[in-house]
Amino acid sequence: MILLGFIGPQELILILIISLFLFILPIIALVNIIRSEFTGNNKIVWVLIVIFFNIIGSILYFLMGKNQKVKN
Repeated sequence: MILLGFIGPQELILILIISLFLFILPIIALVNIIRSEFTGNNKIVWVLIVIFFNIIGSILYFLMGKNQKVKN
């Protein structure tokens, strides 16, 4: 509940959870990309996409990029 422009404890917890998620998701994606094998230059392309487009790039990687990994 916002009262007179102040942020309440519920909003603060929600903001902290969302910001933590938005900070950790690109890191998880980059670690996953670096530890995986890709064909051609796909690894470099995915690293650049995640670095320059943090959240959207991470979501795109988890939706599309995981299918491009080389199967061992």
